[in-house]
Amino acid sequence: MKKVLHFLFVITMIATATSCKKSDPPMPDNTINFEAAKQGLEAVASEAVLKINLARATDVAVAVTVNLQGTGLTYGTEYTTEPAATANALTLSIPAGGTSVSFKVKKVANAVINGTESIAFNISTAGSPIVMGSTVKAELSFSSITSEGSQLTLKGIFGTEAGSSALNTVYVDLSSNALVNVKRDTWVLGFSSGADFRVRLNNTNGTSAIKLAGKTDLNSVTASDVVLDDLAVALGVSESPTVHPFVNIDNVYGDVTKDVIASVSATDADNKVFIVNPSGGSHTSELSLDNLLKIRVLRKGSGYTLQYAKLKETTFKTIDLVKDAANNYVFVSFTDGAKVVNVEPAKAKWDLAWTWSIYYGAAGGTTYPYGFSDIVFVNDLGGVQAAQVATTTVSFANYKESNIAATSFKTDRNVIGSDWRSTSPATGVKSDRFYVIKDGLGNVYKLRFISMGAGDGGKRGEPVIEYVLVKKG
Repeated sequence: MKKVLHFLFVITMIATATSCKKSDPPMPDNTINFEAAKQGLEAVASEAVLKINLARATDVAVAVTVNLQGTGLTYGTEYTTEPAATANALTLSIPAGGTSVSFKVKKVANAVINGTESIAFNISTAGSPIVMGSTVKAELSFSSITSEGSQLTLKGIFGTEAGSSALNTVYVDLSSNALVNVKRDTWVLGFSSGADFRVRLNNTNGTSAIKLAGKTDLNSVTASDVVLDDLAVALGVSESPTVHPFVNIDNVYGDVTKDVIASVSATDADNKVFIVNPSGGSHTSELSLDNLLKIRVLRKGSGYTLQYAKLKETTFKTIDLVKDAANNYVFVSFTDGAKVVNVEPAKAKWDLAWTWSIYYGAAGGTTYPYGFSDIVFVNDLGGVQAAQVATTTVSFANYKESNIAATSFKTDRNVIGSDWRSTSPATGVKSDRFYVIKDGLGNVYKLRFISMGAGDGGKRGEPVIEYVLVKKG
């Protein structure tokens, strides 16, 4: 009898397992697509990057073949690719655990190009189990374009690393369908290239700083001059008459006049020493005297001289920085000494940025610093304006050029901010609103967020946006 009961139990478990297995929904196809169907390579640029994405990470390495055909161009005469093409075909590979692969198109030096040329690309093969998506063809025009619109996935993660606290800041240029991904910890200080002389801290990596009011000589500054807790970013601490948690981080609303490091004075003696913690608000960082920098910034002609050293070092070094009118800032990293690094695209080549950043929370009528994932800032310094539009006023589909006059554009950096998404009860986009973006060239786009998390079938760290040109500038 016991044997019979045991047999029946086993049969029941197998049947239950089989039933559960059958009820599990099948995984959707892992599709492959170009990031954008059309890109431009303007006259002043020497190369373009084209990216191919999978819908999700692959378990095995995937071989990809891309055919190319130039119009008005000859491979090797006017352009080349990296990696090199053979018989008008590129052989690429997406590694196991990866989600994308990219390649470069480079102009040949001194090639004669008149701007009417283009290259057509076609993903001809992709290894199993990958399925061809809807955007397996792409065109690169050898001139600037004004996109009619597109749907883009903002890849805020690297490889298999995922999560709400994404590693990347993703810069988006709507008119050229272009994305630029930069690790958030790439830089520490940004030096304004505008008419002013200002220095920004990296809020996207939680950089904090304090001023040593009586100090102008870096060599005289020692660990005894620093109270370590003064550099801690008080995440979640509400403001009160005795607690001022915003004093050691840059203005979270983007008001550069309220940043930690005041405008650099033309009088050297007025420029004091600052102590900088490169990652004060990072979730993984620990406050340590060994990690701290001491800096002092002076004007040098129309640029800057940066004096810098580790806190415990007894001598400092200098680096001169020249403003670049094509960019909002000149960015500096301290990974290996002080050096200029590429971060933002040129100020005319991005409209908005998705990232993690120190921002603010509010409760009980008070505000406090808060590390926000999935926050979006517009390029206010590049002339970008934006407006939030409720779908109860006009739907995304019905918003047309005639609606622009009644749209209240704002120049605030945080017009979009965190208002586009919800993290409770389930992470997802808010479908009751969309945004209208006016770029620095006067092009007007309507933009909505399609997905970003479990609440809308999306993936945290990889939000999907859709935008449509409403009016060409």
